[in-house]
Amino acid sequence: MDRPKIGISACLFHPDPQRKAAPSKTLQWIEQSTAHWVMAGGALPVMVPAPYGDTARGDITVHDYANWLDGLVLHGGADVWPGSYGEQPLRPEWAGDRLRDAYEIALVQAFEQAGKPVFGICRGLQLINVAHGGTLFQDIATQNPGARVHRDAQAYDLNFHEVDIVPGTRLAQLLGEARHKINSVHHQGIKDLAPGFVVEATSPDDGVIEAIRHTGGAWVSAVQWHPEFHFPRLGVVDDTPLLHDFLAAARAARTA
Repeated sequence: MDRPKIGISACLFHPDPQRKAAPSKTLQWIEQSTAHWVMAGGALPVMVPAPYGDTARGDITVHDYANWLDGLVLHGGADVWPGSYGEQPLRPEWAGDRLRDAYEIALVQAFEQAGKPVFGICRGLQLINVAHGGTLFQDIATQNPGARVHRDAQAYDLNFHEVDIVPGTRLAQLLGEARHKINSVHHQGIKDLAPGFVVEATSPDDGVIEAIRHTGGAWVSAVQWHPEFHFPRLGVVDDTPLLHDFLAAARAARTA
């Protein structure tokens, strides 16, 4: 069986003297659950290490990965640096990860140029929006008063709320137009939607954007929730169709 090879963007741990493991080194990693989610669709996950940094050697670029792999999943994780969308951090703790932003924006551009699909999870949705000219709320609770709690540090991935799927969208075809229960692990979110994208799901009451899709030639889709944390026992929506739709696009890109 010829399984699709799916790249997963790396999270970065920058040097930190307080860290017990390799405190002077930059670490690149992915969450086990993200790799297992990709495997659940019969695909082979491959972490795409950032080729930049003070230890960089050789001539490998993100374009080499985009040409070799069949699709890209943008991992969750750190905040997006406000400078990536022309703002200054409102608080020091919201400064995000500028180096990771640059690496992932380059990845998105490379995979789109190669005609390969891109799927974003949580931060991945935010990064995709910024990479295409959109902006973010640096903190939903601060900048969107009255919004529901989208991140609960104690509950983490067991913080749930419902989303409304926009009728007539591809997401509605995949999940149906009913209201669905999802997890919510973010404090940032889309403020200005990037040109060329449509909203596919929103949070009831506060209108926070929960899913987007590109309307042009590039296959780019993203959700604000974490499908890799969804299990039937939690009573959440079965969003397996999202994975299968993405992997179908990855297989189609091979023969394009």
